[in-house]
Amino acid sequence: MDQVTQVREKIDIVALLSEYIPLKKTGANFKAPCPFHSEKSPSFVVSPERQIWHCFGCGKGGDVFTFLMDYEHVDFPEALRDLAKRAGITLEQKSWQAGSASKKEKIFAINSIASEFYHYILITHPAGKKALEYLINERGITMDLINTFMIGFAPTSGEALSNYLLEKKKQIREDLIEAGISIVRRGRVADFFINRIMFPLIEHRGDVIGFSGRIFDTSSPDVPKYINTRDTIVYHKGTHFFGLNLAKESIKKEAKALIVEGEFDVIACFKHGIRNAIAIKGTALTDQQASLLKRFTSNVALCLDQDNAGQIAVKRSTPVLEKKGLNTSVVIVPSGKDADEALKNGELAFKMAIKHDINVYDFLLGKAEEANSSASADGKQKISRDIIPFLVTIENEIVKEHYVRKLSRVLDTSYEAVIKEMNKIVKKENQQPFIIQSKEKKSRKENLEFYLLALLFQNTNIFKGINSIMDFFTEEIFDNSANAKIFSYLISYCKQSVLFDMNSFTQILPAELMDSFNAFFLFPLPPFLTEEKYEKEVIKSAKDIKLLYLRGKIQLIGREMRKKEIEGDLDGLKLLQDEFINLTNMLGEC
Repeated sequence: MDQVTQVREKIDIVALLSEYIPLKKTGANFKAPCPFHSEKSPSFVVSPERQIWHCFGCGKGGDVFTFLMDYEHVDFPEALRDLAKRAGITLEQKSWQAGSASKKEKIFAINSIASEFYHYILITHPAGKKALEYLINERGITMDLINTFMIGFAPTSGEALSNYLLEKKKQIREDLIEAGISIVRRGRVADFFINRIMFPLIEHRGDVIGFSGRIFDTSSPDVPKYINTRDTIVYHKGTHFFGLNLAKESIKKEAKALIVEGEFDVIACFKHGIRNAIAIKGTALTDQQASLLKRFTSNVALCLDQDNAGQIAVKRSTPVLEKKGLNTSVVIVPSGKDADEALKNGELAFKMAIKHDINVYDFLLGKAEEANSSASADGKQKISRDIIPFLVTIENEIVKEHYVRKLSRVLDTSYEAVIKEMNKIVKKENQQPFIIQSKEKKSRKENLEFYLLALLFQNTNIFKGINSIMDFFTEEIFDNSANAKIFSYLISYCKQSVLFDMNSFTQILPAELMDSFNAFFLFPLPPFLTEEKYEKEVIKSAKDIKLLYLRGKIQLIGREMRKKEIEGDLDGLKLLQDEFINLTNMLGEC
């Protein structure tokens, strides 16, 4: 048994997918809203028997590997590594691990070693003594927190980490540069981070993807306070959160993520028992971060700095979160410029502020009212200009109407006037409209073909179902080529076997037909109280398909007959007439 199969058999698909989406048992299978497209009724089905999943809305499907690849946006080697770690299986190096996947693995390994090095320097080496004293005495960070967040220190020597990785760990200089750990300075490999407190950036699956380095000596005002790892193949600014690896379970439990701005804010929250706090790396949330949040919760509370930049970040983040369907609120920090300072000034007051967060649209409207007088025409114009662009983006029509009416009351104007201003924005933004082509709908016949095959494959006695239609139903009747091929394989299998075994049947199916077969197996069917009712449904479905097939053939031959008549081809016309009569007789027998 190869290692891929070992991992697949060790991982239970229901247990794995339950970590990402809310599965609900329905009969022998499980259902959930599809995580890959928006839908009102759950059409995502998981089979514990066959360890597969399929969405009948968007058509995606597969096993544990394909789910992780689609959900986490990783390639196969990364999905295999992640699942192998869960299964407790140590992978051997294979040829498929070459290329970009192995590069990522190398960078993860280098970053992990670098994180341990920085941490050692901070807590053990004399070079980290001042930085450690700063963290403990000035920032109030305990040793437990330092160890939990693996905080470290980059020494001032400028080459210590690079030399350690090259000489002691036998790493290659090109890999160190590609990881963003090292740079070339005056022809030598040197450390990128120097004389900074180091926060490892650990993504939610536990890999160290980069670092954020902060100065603690502010005597040089021209030196930037923070420097992050430059973009690499594993780290991209604006795609992750600091602290998510530690906060994700609390976010699920609390059903809300608390978004703060900096590492010290997250650590301060963690210290005071607020374990669902994570930090953005930048001035506002991005689409990628919003998508990542959506995996863990539908509710987000923004607790950003109370300065002008923080307010701008709230405004920029709101449409991004709204687009992803996340409910957004704002925490008004009671005393202090950020969460860290507010907790130092009063833990209880800050926790009460979190508990009494306000809807983001109420917050924005309140800020607009504070800045402008609604008594004057100029003030009303400024308030409407500030708020209406946000109201346009609200997806829920009921919520949208609530805030449209609230704004109309604040401005002392009509509901219709606000709507007119909103329509101006909509019209302006859609000057060059685009049309999204809808997915091509299947014909009634193709839907019936799908239903028949689902009936056959989901019954415990497939042979009985096949035998009931064998005398009048053949693979030529199918319109869909995949359906026809699978039916052909099924007939062939039934002729050669006494009992039907699902595993042995799937082994003879070509890989390109597996997705279609899985869909048949997972399609939700109505219950049949007796075998007799099931058999009647199989026969009825097969006859309906044949009926549609014959009608289609008759129409086609009718058109061909008219063509032959116009051309004067009497011999060809006679052959078609005979076939037409034969098909009409068969139609009467259905």
